Amino acid sequence: MMQMLLEPKMLMTIILMGTIVYVTYLTKRNATASDFFVGGRSFGWFMNGSAIGGDYLSAATFLGLAGLTFQLGYDGLYYTFCFSIGLTLLAIFVAGPLRRFGAYTVADFLAYRFHSKRARLAAVTVVLAISGFYAAPQLLGAAQILSMFFGTTYEFGIIFTCAVMIFYVGVGGMKGTTINQALELWIRLGCFVLMVAAAIWGGLHYQKILAAVTEFSGTISGTAKYALDGKDVVHDGNSWAGTGNYFPSFWQTISMTIALSLGTIGLPHILLRFYTNPSAKAARKSALMAIGIASLFFFFAVYLGVVGRAIFLEGNADPQVIKDLVAGGNNMVIPSTAQALGGKWLLGLVIAGAFAAIFSNLSGLFIASSGALAHDLYATIFRKNISEKERVVAGKVSIVILGILYGVLGLMVKNASIGHLVALAFTVAASTFTPIFILGIWWRGMTEKGAIAGLIIGLLVSMYTIFLPTTLPEFLQFKIPGIITVPIGFLSVYIVSKIDRKVPADVNEFMKKVHSKESEVA
Repeated sequence: MMQMLLEPKMLMTIILMGTIVYVTYLTKRNATASDFFVGGRSFGWFMNGSAIGGDYLSAATFLGLAGLTFQLGYDGLYYTFCFSIGLTLLAIFVAGPLRRFGAYTVADFLAYRFHSKRARLAAVTVVLAISGFYAAPQLLGAAQILSMFFGTTYEFGIIFTCAVMIFYVGVGGMKGTTINQALELWIRLGCFVLMVAAAIWGGLHYQKILAAVTEFSGTISGTAKYALDGKDVVHDGNSWAGTGNYFPSFWQTISMTIALSLGTIGLPHILLRFYTNPSAKAARKSALMAIGIASLFFFFAVYLGVVGRAIFLEGNADPQVIKDLVAGGNNMVIPSTAQALGGKWLLGLVIAGAFAAIFSNLSGLFIASSGALAHDLYATIFRKNISEKERVVAGKVSIVILGILYGVLGLMVKNASIGHLVALAFTVAASTFTPIFILGIWWRGMTEKGAIAGLIIGLLVSMYTIFLPTTLPEFLQFKIPGIITVPIGFLSVYIVSKIDRKVPADVNEFMKKVHSKESEVA
């Protein structure tokens, strides 16, 4: 028993869990709704910038982007470009105005902008849909790591992760979530720095490994016994170094670019983070810091994906590494590469980093969704004028409900790709909340009916093109259908608003509040 506990992967994971429990215990006091949902708006730009980075750089970044580069080469690299654009647009167009507005939840923006319960209900529906799409791949990553490195079942992994989240967010609220997210970000960054240093120390310089990967064509010996079809894996260096492997046409590429670039603006758990800053200036600084951290992460992820492919092609790694790369698929490239570069200790640190990525992102989704259930539905629509204590209790109960709901979703995506599932979540966000926040902040003419139409139509069109693409003509079938869904979302808001023309009477006061420097501190 003691020997098992001293295994690096177990030891590192226990240390991470212990740290989470300790931070959660220190931040367990949440006397008001402001404490629980937005951390009392007390976090400075460095802490909140770290937390935004921790929230944004999910399992899709820590595991998925390196995996996509490992599999697709330059097509995988393009994902990182799109994600970087998204954070930049968020910092320029939304971060400052959103903090000046000041609220608890994403749905508050629509409810106060249009003085409308219907708009709030529509926003809650979309928050829960996006959060569900995003939570499923995080749970998938956690369950796969537990299964591969600890020998647990997939189902146990889902249940265990949801239980941790219920404790983590339910007890600590936004304060505990923010501090844990910031800490977990730096754990992941440390993992990547050590892996990059180990790769360079081992002579795996980028130019060298890129040449090796692109010049190799043929079968990789020793992989047949791990493959489902019983055949050696084939690698084509020319194809890997080319483009069009995943997105075979220009329009498919543009569609992905639109969805991923604009999707960040519509992610509820990212938008919510700007309510926790003490001022609009701090919100902008937080966004800029997150951009810098994310860019560094993306650079490391791409490099390590190529390192993993080079190690795989050499065929000299430990048989367990080769087995994991074949059987684990794209989602296990980073852990397998860490084991090849630094043995059990580096693998143990990376496993802890992977859990940190998953817990960090899931906690943001839980807190955003609990706000939608407890604040937007229960405390605002069903039970008005409840006490601060009752609001906090409602938030904690909603965390338990979400843990069960997300657990069911996690069980449904067992064989999916983390990176692709997250891309679909970005599509829904880009088609719903992105038009609402861009037009709501920068266009006086948006009306309540226009906002509701944009949310509902954007959500329905996204769901239809994602789940029923084969019912559309071939030229409208996209792996990531942003080129269809995002313009429809924007046009729905604009056209219905133009027809409706019932602009809120206080729209000028609203615009002054979100754009005036007089509202820097709200």
